[in-house]
Amino acid sequence: MRRPEGYRGTLSPKRATIQIAVCLAMLLCFGLLWHRALAQSTPDAPEPASAADDGTSPKAPAPPKGIPSDPVEVLWALGPFLYPLGLTSIVVVWFSIERMVVLRRGRVIPRPFVRRFFEHLEEGKLDPKSAVKLCDESGSPIAAIFANGIRKWGKSSVEVEQAIIDGGERQVSLLRTHLRVLNGASTVAPLLGLLGTVVGMIQSFNEIATKAGMGKSEALAAGIGLALLTTAVGLMIAIPALIMYMYLSGRVDALVMEMDGLAQELVDLISAEGLAEQARAGTRAAAAKPAAEPRKAV
Repeated sequence: MRRPEGYRGTLSPKRATIQIAVCLAMLLCFGLLWHRALAQSTPDAPEPASAADDGTSPKAPAPPKGIPSDPVEVLWALGPFLYPLGLTSIVVVWFSIERMVVLRRGRVIPRPFVRRFFEHLEEGKLDPKSAVKLCDESGSPIAAIFANGIRKWGKSSVEVEQAIIDGGERQVSLLRTHLRVLNGASTVAPLLGLLGTVVGMIQSFNEIATKAGMGKSEALAAGIGLALLTTAVGLMIAIPALIMYMYLSGRVDALVMEMDGLAQELVDLISAEGLAEQARAGTRAAAAKPAAEPRKAV
């Protein structure tokens, strides 16, 4: 089976999104099981000896532990949600860098190739075969679009333009690859954080109800504050992901507009109407040149 033009062997955005979602779900389940196993294997701290046992005065109760501020402590405080949130952040960084590299203007629309290509066309140095070969040597997205139009060399402008549109749609879909992943990460990350907050608050209220008793507002406040860390981390991942998605989408739109203008110039040069106009212009230019004066005999 023939592969479509522009195929690079990469995963489709839909398939990549499904695989990332499955990985997030598996990591979340693994983190919950691991966190539960650690909680069951950790022995309870022994109760402090009373004053009657050792004859000394009772010590003052230790101050409640506040919300961690150290980055390492914050990561460990996330508990089982560290794994899916960590994977989401890696996905955002990876695909942001990958799209920044792929969507460079010099790679999508290389100026030296475009300038040389149109100069050779206007000077009549290219035929359909050599023009396609020049595009294949470039390998850039704009060259692939030009190659689709050149294969309709000499046809009507409608046929040439339709061939360019068909090739352009395939190239635009390749440029937009993985942008949906960034958009999905900007949605999934805060939801994971909210889920972590809800789970943490349930655990805090359960601990207050079973162990701490009533009137321990400082313990409840510390537990809720610790649970809110997951939401904060989720938003810290989602906001850059959304910004990168909007920025890269805008870059794709700008590149598409520029490629559309260049493709229209190509239609005017290689379509039947454009070739006929060039022939008429060449005839008028030749007729406008003054006739050469006859050479006088010596």
